[in-house]
Amino acid sequence: MLHEQLVFILFVVILNPNKQKNYEGGDMAQGRVIIVADDHPLFRVALAQSIAALDSKIRIIEAQGFDDAHDAVKRHPDAELVVLDLNMPGMKGFAGLVYLRAEQPQIPVIIVSAIEDDSVIMSAARFGASGYIPKSTGLKEIKTAISMVLDGETSFPATLEEGSHIEEDDLGRRMASLTPQQVRVLTFLTEGKLNKQIAYELGISEATVKAHVSAILQKLNVNSRTQAVIVAGRLAVEDKSSDEAREAVITP
Repeated sequence: MLHEQLVFILFVVILNPNKQKNYEGGDMAQGRVIIVADDHPLFRVALAQSIAALDSKIRIIEAQGFDDAHDAVKRHPDAELVVLDLNMPGMKGFAGLVYLRAEQPQIPVIIVSAIEDDSVIMSAARFGASGYIPKSTGLKEIKTAISMVLDGETSFPATLEEGSHIEEDDLGRRMASLTPQQVRVLTFLTEGKLNKQIAYELGISEATVKAHVSAILQKLNVNSRTQAVIVAGRLAVEDKSSDEAREAVITP
């Protein structure tokens, strides 16, 4: 099965005569910008080309990690959609999602992942994702999900929607209240960094770091850095997928 999937991916990537049509630096100078970020090149390119096929005006910007995706979002604040691989470098669980949502709340985000655990999918919704696409999803269903989010709707696996009630809970609202800089500070707190170290990493004063920490404690409704780190632990993702699932690709 995996061999057949790889053959399909190679067919899409190599034999598609229009594969460069809607890419940054390609034929289109303007268009509906969609950022696709995944550290697996074959999956990323195939997904990007599938999305581009939805509309000739779509312009795909590819990224291979969270830092690349963040740079792309800064260059294209008018992007209509960001598609993020949950497990790629720099994501740090759902911290990457929360950071992007804090910085550019107007841009919807879809999470793609080999993980199909309901609790992980619901966490994606809780922290602001507009959709979640398992990497085992068929090509037709992927296009449908992308179209729904572009139309202002949400799209999560039907099996989840049938058995679970997706809604923003108190933790989601508290995380959403953090500024982008506060999200970064909170991430450093979870790594055990001291104020001096955080100040160095962010290029700000220790006094500013202390002010951010105080604001974080207030917004998360906790009394100490330790409690804030415990709350932030909810941003972590337990990857229960096998190695084979991690290498999953789009199926036709």
